[in-house]
Amino acid sequence: MPPNLHEILGLLPQATLETIYMTFASTFLACLLGLPLGIYLFVTSPAGLRPQSAVYNILSRLVNLFRSFPFIILMILLMPLSRLLIHTSIGPAAVVIPLSIGAAPFVARVVEAALEEVDKGCLLAAQAIGSTDWQIVRKVLLPEALPALVSGLALTIITIIGYTAMAGAIGGGGLGDLAIRFGYYRFRQDITLAAVVVILTLVELVQLGGTLLSRGLLNKR
Repeated sequence: MPPNLHEILGLLPQATLETIYMTFASTFLACLLGLPLGIYLFVTSPAGLRPQSAVYNILSRLVNLFRSFPFIILMILLMPLSRLLIHTSIGPAAVVIPLSIGAAPFVARVVEAALEEVDKGCLLAAQAIGSTDWQIVRKVLLPEALPALVSGLALTIITIIGYTAMAGAIGGGGLGDLAIRFGYYRFRQDITLAAVVVILTLVELVQLGGTLLSRGLLNKR
């Protein structure tokens, strides 16, 4: 085996595992934060179950603000929080915190958009039989929006994979860190290319899985 290829194969597995860990841990936490926020945005929106213009406008602007905030700057700002919670601001575990907070507004918008796609007739029928708001959300909105939510989840995971690559610029670990430290700084284009190929492969696998699962849920209706 050529020395260069042997070195690349020695570096990739650990970096790939770190990226996968950061991605799915952050996705889980971002969904915990973003799902209820997205539901609340829909419920209080002008077309929602309990319109509250003032509350919706404030939350919507805050979500837009955090969504538009450059992630690498947000990560730097949240370093003290990572240091407070896990006593370090570098490494994959530390990156999960800013990743989760940075992705949560994105998840909220995905959830809100998915719920808005639900047929209004289903909501009217549920209200007509006396269902509470929570029952409508749990038994009507979320099941009907599930295919769109799955597609949105895949898009969220892909976005977070991109965030993990940026996190490598400031010691986040993973494939981004590998591409920068061993590829860019050492002028090893082969290592950079290998990291990019793995990232693109992960993205394609997530996109394929999300598409297949979403289609499967649509076909079961």
